Amino acid sequence: MTTDTTPPIGSGRGEGRLRLGFMPLVDCAPLVVARDLGFAAAEGLTLELVRETSWANIRDRVVLGHFDAAHMLAPMPIAARLGLGHVQAPIAAPFVLDQGGNSIAVTTALWREGGEWGGFGDPIASGRTLARVVAERARAGREQLTFASVHPFSCHHHQLRHWMAAAGVDPDRDLRLTVVPPPYMVAAMEAGEVDGVCVGAPWTSRAVDAGIGHIVLPTAVLWPSTPEKVVGVREDVAERRSDEIDALLRALDRAAAWTEAPENRDELAAILARDDVVGVPAAIVLRSLTGRLQVERGGTPVSVPGFLRFHGDGVNGPINRPRPTDGLWFAAQMLRWHQTDDAEAAFAAAREAFAAERWDRVIGRPSRDDDTLLTFEGTLFRGGEPEKWLRSEGRPGVRTG
Repeated sequence: MTTDTTPPIGSGRGEGRLRLGFMPLVDCAPLVVARDLGFAAAEGLTLELVRETSWANIRDRVVLGHFDAAHMLAPMPIAARLGLGHVQAPIAAPFVLDQGGNSIAVTTALWREGGEWGGFGDPIASGRTLARVVAERARAGREQLTFASVHPFSCHHHQLRHWMAAAGVDPDRDLRLTVVPPPYMVAAMEAGEVDGVCVGAPWTSRAVDAGIGHIVLPTAVLWPSTPEKVVGVREDVAERRSDEIDALLRALDRAAAWTEAPENRDELAAILARDDVVGVPAAIVLRSLTGRLQVERGGTPVSVPGFLRFHGDGVNGPINRPRPTDGLWFAAQMLRWHQTDDAEAAFAAAREAFAAERWDRVIGRPSRDDDTLLTFEGTLFRGGEPEKWLRSEGRPGVRTG
């Protein structure tokens, strides 16, 4: 955990100065760009960015007031409002930092064991292969596979579960799910502690370059239009420092637009490659920014349109605008997998965490406001009736015989 001596909120930190935590991932880019290229300064803000080592640290330091706001996993504000995994805290997500950027990779050993995984980015074919390996191991009495995500309340965790369940693999019975912080994923694969991972860029690319991993699919093919990271802030902080949070949203909107522009990718990759930000070679960062992924060591790069988006219009409207529908989708995953069983509280927390009123007031209400969401299964989720989707999705059948 990063050590520092800056006083917490309410102990005299000056107006116009915001202290934010971030993780070493490519999608921290809008925060770093806002600080380094003057977008925050233009709004009268000084941003102090603190690099963290785990999402649990990020959550704890926002909850306890060590950070004014933070780079945060999109489902985490909902979990915090429900008190899941920690003390209850009123966290809001007034700005979406990005969509996409995650991918699922397996170790070279599991890749060879599976044999034919289908074409790159095919969740159905790769899911069938995973199910076959799981069943063969069960029949032979071999150890179950272990897959890692970055946190139990993350898109990564729920994307893994959705992919597995669609293939008939029960992620709670047929294999083991664990948590590894993003910077340690490659080491966990190399040590044989995990057989597969779901993590944000650039860490699966790092595993490929090290010769220990093979990227199976980008999770943008599973959930094409959901938020990945958000700015997480306590509601009491947002109310007490409303002008500064508004200014932060304006700065991030401009920074995200700069980040999205293709002509800025080389400069952005160099910024993110620095040791105080992500700390990997710029060439690896650039793969995520361009969507040209090296899926195996020495292989030909594969183009993934829309792999990582920071700004502009997405399938359901402006990428950076929080949508209650997205929050409801995350809550539905928590309910499906019994991370909570209180549907009324979960859906209420989702609507509160992903309320769009501040964004609409500061940035401008969009001309269209869509409340639907599609997945790789073609399933239509509607924000107006989240219970309907939940009733249609049960636990997968166990296919180990």
